[in-house]
Amino acid sequence: MPEYPTALGASTPDRITLLGHDLAEEVMGEVGFGELAFWLATQRRPAKGEIRVFEAVLAALADHGFTPTAITARLTFLSAPDSVQGALAAGLLGGGSRFLGVTEDCGRFLHDVLAGAEGGPPADDTEWDALALGAVRSAREAGRLVPGLGHHVHKQGDPRTPRLFRIAEEEGLTGPHLSLFAAIGRVHPQVLGRTLPLNGAGVCGAALADLGLPLELLRAFALLARTAGLIGQLAEELRAPVAKDIFLSVDLNNRSVPPRPYEDQGSGEAGE
Repeated sequence: MPEYPTALGASTPDRITLLGHDLAEEVMGEVGFGELAFWLATQRRPAKGEIRVFEAVLAALADHGFTPTAITARLTFLSAPDSVQGALAAGLLGGGSRFLGVTEDCGRFLHDVLAGAEGGPPADDTEWDALALGAVRSAREAGRLVPGLGHHVHKQGDPRTPRLFRIAEEEGLTGPHLSLFAAIGRVHPQVLGRTLPLNGAGVCGAALADLGLPLELLRAFALLARTAGLIGQLAEELRAPVAKDIFLSVDLNNRSVPPRPYEDQGSGEAGE
């Protein structure tokens, strides 16, 4: 008979276990949801400081107003009010390179730079700045954006970024990814010729990477956070609906134009 090993949930007629613990007696009412999410992903119980940083990330990414993810969820709920799962799924499917996905993109970018650094992590700010400067220059020469730089609203500074840096520092969890991200914030004007804010999605990716969470799942944690935000959006839609107004605004103000045959303009790279 085949075997399918798992350290996660298992059930017998009279007991449920999760991560080797009795679900009813040792987890329910004893373990917070943020702690449990971290524990499930890493299969190790996080320390209190790690929980604080992790939950700060979840709070930072939960909701950011009428973003495309929120609007999509509300419009889907308008179209199919009998399918709340469809509305949530529609909003989550919009998590990509411009919204939410930056968390993973930034974590991966920082990880790749660190992996390529000779002699291990830098010893001081001067060395961090040199590593960051090389990374920004390489990205610029390759025609790629540096994930985590810039924000369409918070052009003078994303308020989430310094707060998360402080929380990580208070908990002694400022690791190499956050250190490199901070250095990128200091040196990028030398290459780009302008100063861009370090955005919240980027600093969240750096913090999650420093917690040792799998790079492949960084976007999943952003989606976990946004699920709570989308539930809030749908709850507000029930109380104070706006989706119909959004739909009608487009429907009643569209303008007919002649057909334009498709012309291949070459592939381009989307960015922030």
